[in-house]
Amino acid sequence: MDAYLEEELIDLFTYYLQNPNASDLETKKQRVKEIGTELYNDGGTDAMENMFYSVEIRIKEEIGKDIVENRSWWNGVSEDWKY
Repeated sequence: MDAYLEEELIDLFTYYLQNPNASDLETKKQRVKEIGTELYNDGGTDAMENMFYSVEIRIKEEIGKDIVENRSWWNGVSEDWKY
């Protein structure tokens, strides 16, 4: 399941970065939050950290952009996740 979520996150973040003025960005952001919740429910904050790190690295390699500021999208999923 994690592999599917990773690919979905990569697609969502890539879309967000490449289409900053798209009308459906809030829907994409909401799905990113849902995935964060799924990860937390399945493996806690460690699962969230591992997934975000993996996605962050792949996006840097594939499109040369940084998503570190988007870590805050998962704020509120866990008391330990504060970015």
